[in-house]
Amino acid sequence: MQVHSMEFKARAGQKLADQRLQQNLKKLSTKFVTARADAIRDIDFDATRAALKERRNRALENLDVWLATFEENATRRGATVLFAETTADAARLVAEIAQKHGVKKVIKSKSMVTEEMRLNQVLGEMGVQSIETDLGEYILQINDSEPPSHIIAPVVHKDKDEIADLFAKVHQKPRLTEIPEMTREAREVLRPEFLSADMGVTGGNFIIAETGSVAVVTNEGNEGMCTVMPRVHVAVTGIEKVLPTLEDLVTVMRLLPRSATGQAISNYFSLLTGPRAEGERDGPEHMYFVLVDGGRSGLIGGEFQEMLRCIRCGACMNHCPVYQKIGGHAYGWVYPGPMGSVLTPSYVGLANAIDLPQAATLCGECNRVCPASIPLSDLLRKLREKQLERGLRPWQERFALQAWGFVARRPALYALASRFGARVLARMGGSNRLIASLPMAGKGWTQTRDMPAPSGRTFRELYKERRART
Repeated sequence: MQVHSMEFKARAGQKLADQRLQQNLKKLSTKFVTARADAIRDIDFDATRAALKERRNRALENLDVWLATFEENATRRGATVLFAETTADAARLVAEIAQKHGVKKVIKSKSMVTEEMRLNQVLGEMGVQSIETDLGEYILQINDSEPPSHIIAPVVHKDKDEIADLFAKVHQKPRLTEIPEMTREAREVLRPEFLSADMGVTGGNFIIAETGSVAVVTNEGNEGMCTVMPRVHVAVTGIEKVLPTLEDLVTVMRLLPRSATGQAISNYFSLLTGPRAEGERDGPEHMYFVLVDGGRSGLIGGEFQEMLRCIRCGACMNHCPVYQKIGGHAYGWVYPGPMGSVLTPSYVGLANAIDLPQAATLCGECNRVCPASIPLSDLLRKLREKQLERGLRPWQERFALQAWGFVARRPALYALASRFGARVLARMGGSNRLIASLPMAGKGWTQTRDMPAPSGRTFRELYKERRART
């Protein structure tokens, strides 16, 4: 997937003006947010989250050890483990596996890492047909390979009528409008692809060091067809997804589906270990793991290591007031929302995602719902600090912040400036107490809204007056 994060402001403006998108995005609060709130009542969320954090930290603090353990056990079970330093290297490795086994058709289960790798494009360039089998990803693929808007619900930005029109156009069948009929049509179209594919590619929600296994979680069951039917199975995931033990996986799975879709457990959960053994009736003849770095190791031991705890549930974006208004495409790369605003600058470079750390209100809602206790708002603030240190923000913004910092460090000067500012803003509000236009950096706020004018007195003055009365 191409990086378009530098276009965030323009894209965000377009999405805000798209009334159909605004209506479709209401599903986030009416479905995912309320479902999660109900699901976590069944468990001790705080205690489980603390356990998850401890287990993920244990894996990351000894990442090299657990990856080596995983490689040893997966190899012992008959799988081949390959490491890729970059996403381009990872795509090349998958392409070489396809060439080695004479593959002509690949079926894929949903994987955000393969979006990083632009795997479908790479396979297409070498003459291998790659077909998405997750319903949402399939819809996007037949819609001119549109990128996903959400990591869990990739087609959340579209409504039923849009999909009905697309199916009628691409499938060349009568237009259906009932969801069960539409999903059956998709199943009928995809079934022959499952039966004729040479290779299946899946992501991996987690890999387990002690058994050499990969855990794959879906709600449609397509991952089972991708791993059982083809003669070759390739599991692609990031190196940070390793868990030491199956017990660790159990802890994570108590929170992943609850945080993602509001379910106690996903509909389909596969734990896959090695290729088909002698006497077994199903499974691939060959199994490969492609473990991708792609910038992840650069976060180890640094200020942003906590981001590697992320279990890709999407809760932060479901609850984010910015994402809820603009959707995922505005962010311009694979990962949207608060998690993407940290990951994208970390993976593709801060200079290539200049506006993403600013794409948050810092309200802290993402911190509160994150099952891995990642302090997302703190990480976004650190990125903002780095932007200023490197001179990546406009000079006007840097000057304004430096001026504010100068005044804020001098209490007497700050009190004087506050009194002056409060009185000027009160006069600007006029009789209706609303400010229609602010100068300089404030212009962005008042382009689409009026700002309530203050009373003309500072908080300190009002507080002093109240104390005197009481």
